[in-house]
Amino acid sequence: MSSAFNANHLVFLLQGAKWTLVLSLIAFVGGGLLGFIVALCRISPIRPVRWISMAYVQLVQGTPLLILMFLAYFGLSIIGLSLPPLVAAGISMTIYVSAYIGEIWRGCIQAVPRTQWEAAECLALSRVQRMGLVVLPQALRIATPPTVGFMVQIVKNTSLASVVGFVELARAGQVVNNSLFEPFVVYMLVAGLYFMLCFPLSWWSRQLERRLLVAHRVEVAPA
Repeated sequence: MSSAFNANHLVFLLQGAKWTLVLSLIAFVGGGLLGFIVALCRISPIRPVRWISMAYVQLVQGTPLLILMFLAYFGLSIIGLSLPPLVAAGISMTIYVSAYIGEIWRGCIQAVPRTQWEAAECLALSRVQRMGLVVLPQALRIATPPTVGFMVQIVKNTSLASVVGFVELARAGQVVNNSLFEPFVVYMLVAGLYFMLCFPLSWWSRQLERRLLVAHRVEVAPA
């Protein structure tokens, strides 16, 4: 590589940013699906299901993401299951995100006024119907801003995937810096790219929060 920063280095950093986005999407989609199951289990009327899901959340939230990645990449190889870096990082991020997203959504579901639950029961709806027709649509409005805000943390946490050999934005910056020895220039560019990835999500979260707050005021005003 050249001894001065050039277009090839910038392209390499942009490729790292692309893989950061890919891993973030994998983590959010996979973690969201698993987190939804965790959230439903956390409010289940079956006590053992609640205990198991609570233990899962406490275990994952009490374990650093770095350790989860080590276990997925190096731990599974001990039993003969070797995973590509992207797969190992994706599994680790999915498990990590599911515990936090599950708790966010569990809190949002339980934030729906109790009167809404009771009204659905008075209509003789089944539990599935109460959740699907009454509770979840209202919980979705509450959950949207914090969920979008948590996506910023997902993007930033992808930087830990470099420990398993996955070349995302932070790792790409390290590679470029090792060839140029210009950490200020390289990492300022890396920071700028992270900002470009995260700021739209932060802005979107604030806008959603304002809109949903206004919509809520309009709905309750007639009462």
